[in-house]
Amino acid sequence: MAEKIDFKKTLDAYHARHGELRLVEVPPISYLMIDGHGDPNTSTSYAQALEALYPVAYTLKFVSKRELERDYVVPPLEGLWWADDMSAFTESRDKTQWDWTMMLMVPQWLTTAHVESAVSAVGAKKQMPVRLHDIRFEEYTEDLCVQTLHIGSFEDEGPVLERIHTEYIPGHGLQLTKKHHEIYLSDPRKSAPEKLRTILRQPVEYA
Repeated sequence: MAEKIDFKKTLDAYHARHGELRLVEVPPISYLMIDGHGDPNTSTSYAQALEALYPVAYTLKFVSKRELERDYVVPPLEGLWWADDMSAFTESRDKTQWDWTMMLMVPQWLTTAHVESAVSAVGAKKQMPVRLHDIRFEEYTEDLCVQTLHIGSFEDEGPVLERIHTEYIPGHGLQLTKKHHEIYLSDPRKSAPEKLRTILRQPVEYA
């Protein structure tokens, strides 16, 4: 049996340092994805999204290990975040105005057929997740991105995002392209807010 792969260690896209903004080329990555709107702290839809994503992700892991003899650590939860007025995200932090896509990476050797099989297996259980069939399997491309590691509460991200958007990006002749991306290296259920580790990523292009 091959060694269990941990993509947080093997993919450069998952590497970031606190206090350092750097440019990184992110390859196309396939994800389980599910969309929603509203404050993730209070939205029923958000909780239901995670309740659907994780069982499918772990079922895929077991399928990969059993059928393909390729084992891996289920990658961290990721999220795309945006709002019609982006100041609701970077300045006022009005979470009721936020749209989001929550995602879990799928290794490149797993196919649509594997994902469909995993969804069917989860759906056959007695307590099927409410949003199971809202999940889609999709390749997402970001290419050039600015990213950094934020340590601390999600509520304290605003100044870091402001620095990325108003200082680093224009200062390096860049402009924003796609949606703000976060990668959650810590479990907020198990870590104190001040110790949370989150990669903040913004896709860019040269202006």
